[in-house]
Parts: sequence; structure tokens; C-alpha cells
Amino acid sequence: MTIKVLMPALSPTMTEGNLAKWHKKEGDVVKAGQVIAEIETDKATMEVEAVDEGILGKILVAAGTANVKVNEVIGILLEDGEDASAIANANTNTKGAPAPSAAPAAVAPAAAPVSAPVQAAPVTKTGDRVFATPLAKRLAQQAGIDLKTLRGSGPNGRIVKADIQGGGAKSSAAPVSSAAAPVALSGDEKVNPFGQIYKEIPNNNIKKITAKRLLESKTTVPHFYLTIDCKIDELLATRKALNEGGKDKIKLSVNDFVIKACAMALKAYPAANVSWTEAATLQFKHADISVAVATPYGLMTPIVKRAEEKGLAAISAEVKDLAGRARDGKLKPEEFQGGTFTVSNLGMFGITNFQAIINPPQSCILAVGAGQERPYVENGEVKIGTFMSCTLSTDHRTVDGAVGAEFLQYVKRYIETPAAMLL
Repeated sequence: MTIKVLMPALSPTMTEGNLAKWHKKEGDVVKAGQVIAEIETDKATMEVEAVDEGILGKILVAAGTANVKVNEVIGILLEDGEDASAIANANTNTKGAPAPSAAPAAVAPAAAPVSAPVQAAPVTKTGDRVFATPLAKRLAQQAGIDLKTLRGSGPNGRIVKADIQGGGAKSSAAPVSSAAAPVALSGDEKVNPFGQIYKEIPNNNIKKITAKRLLESKTTVPHFYLTIDCKIDELLATRKALNEGGKDKIKLSVNDFVIKACAMALKAYPAANVSWTEAATLQFKHADISVAVATPYGLMTPIVKRAEEKGLAAISAEVKDLAGRARDGKLKPEEFQGGTFTVSNLGMFGITNFQAIINPPQSCILAVGAGQERPYVENGEVKIGTFMSCTLSTDHRTVDGAVGAEFLQYVKRYIETPAAMLL
């Protein structure tokens, strides 16, 4: 009998996804374990492997289809001895009509017809006034078109947008100046009511889910902010020595030290390693550090798990691997879901201070800025040091001002004395 290929649930929270790509076409032989499709979830694009063998008899959901429900039938596999007639008897139990085996060629939209001069009503005037819509007036002004030279195709001869963009019906009384030209728009450009040209960039699932979660966080979580300056001259010297000693086998970043410092601080001061629920405050045993990474798909936060148990070299290698796969959309759900604390670093962009939005259900996120040389006073003597501002955003329900301030003292201690992280 036929085998149904279902839309898989690739994460515990997934209810729908986009069918990004088919790796097999109708008529292809499918073996168990082969990648047959790519599914775009709320956080990544992941490959789907076949669990049964057969021939892909019918694709029911075409590549590029958005918002496909979990467990919806997306294709039919034929077993040995079955032919296409078996598909007609298969109960697909899927919504919508079956997708065609090949997408039809894209048809360019027909251009809007330009009103012929004989059909255009004369311009309605009161004295020297020309009747035109506000948008038409703005477009004409931008394009240098004299409205008095056009006949409107709108009600009662009113000049509308199409008359400007299409050249309109010229008045026989006064020809259009040779310098005037209609607004030139490419195929994906549009004009809003204010005369501004724009194009629409569709939001993918990652951006939609991120926007939803951040809006929920900012509107339902009582954010509280604490900023501390850390002197990082010793950290920079330690980093330089380790990188030079590694002979290109290791390239530690400042962010690797920050991740390790936060993990060690959470181990030393677990009161900040918590999460809020209505029933209880959850205090975690290990420091699973989420690291904010910008990707072409949107912001993602892959996790360095049990970071307090890992050395700087291991953290550095893991972050590079996770960040690379995040940008390629190849993370597994367990690699970006969860985490107990987040580090967001914009120092590489020259940002010296910012406040980050908490990544729920976590209670804290540390916003790390760029290091700056500043004068400071030590024992009555003015010196120059490199300082880095760190701003902690906390959920005040679980980490109040005193707890957050105490936690930052531990972070500062580890950052300013990196050798302490090796103990």
C-alpha cells in the first residue's frame, strides 16, 4: 500500500513550517535515510530524511509552500509493485489541492493599459486649478511633469497615479516638456501614498518568531538594567599570549573570555542562573550560555552547554562551529533551544554601550560593548587603561537589583583577572 510522507515536527514547539525544497522529484527512487526535502522551521532550515523506501509517486505540497501544518501529508511513496493508479485510492487527508509536479513558468504581470486620448475626459479646472489626486501631484513633482499638460483618466477628468506613471493622455493644447519623464519603477518596486519608492522583503519564519518572542519579552517581562565597566588590559594580554603560543592552532576572541567569565560567575553565584514560572523559580545547576549570532535568516542564539566545565579553547572552537552552522541554517533544535543565560556582543561593530532584550524564559542577558582606552586614577596617579562596558538586563521577578549587582561583581572579577578562570 502507499506510504504517506508527513510534514515532520522538528522541534517541540513547531506547529507549522515552510517546505523550502524537494531533493527528490516524482518518479525518483527513495531509500531510507536519504534526504528528500528541506523544511524551514521557526529557527532554521533543516534536512528531512526518509524513513521508508519506495518511489516518490506524488508531491502534494510544492517547494516554497509556506505555513504547512505538522502531520499534513506532503507526498506519497509507492511500494514495490504499485503504480500511479494507487495514488488515486490513497487517503491523503491533506488540505488544499495536490501540487503540480513542476511549477509553471512565471508569467509577467500585464502592464496597466494607458487610457487613449479619445477616451480621456478633459481636465476639470477652476481658474488655473488642475484636479489631481495628492499622490499624482507628488509623483508629478518628483518627475518634473507639468500637470497642465496631461488629461486625467479618473472621475471627472481627475489626474491619477496611472496618468503620471504611464505618461497619461497628453493635452493637445500644450505638449509635455522633453525634460519631463514618468517615474521609472522596477518590477518589485512600489510607491506609497507619500510618494516614497520601496520594495517588499518577505519576513521568514525566524524573523517572525524572533519578533513575536522579543515583543512578548519586552511587554511582559519587567526589565531591569545594570551597567558595569571592566578593565580588560590583563585579559587582552592573556589573549595575546595564548594566541601567540597556540601557533595558529587557537584564536581566542574577547567574547570567548566573556562567555567563560559569565559561566564561572553563574557557577559561583547560582542565584542569577534562574528562570521564572508562575509556580516556582527554577535554579539551574549548569551554565548553558546562549550566544547571539546575526545570520541571513535573522538573530539566532546557539548554546554552549555546561560552559563552566569547558576551557577557553573548547569554548572558542564550539562558538565558531555553532555560529557557522547558524549562518548556514544547519543547527539542530537542541543546539538553539534552551539555554540559561545569553551573551550579546556588539563590540566588533564599535558599539560601546547598549541594552539587550531578555531571551525568554531566561532571566538575564549581558550586553557587551567595545573596549575603549580611558584615563583613570590609581593611587592618586592618572593612568590610561582599556575599559569595556557590560550591561546586564534582568527579569526583576527573579533577579532583582541586589542579585544582579552581586552577580556583575563576579563577572567583573573573572574578566579583570582571567587567570582566576583557570582555577
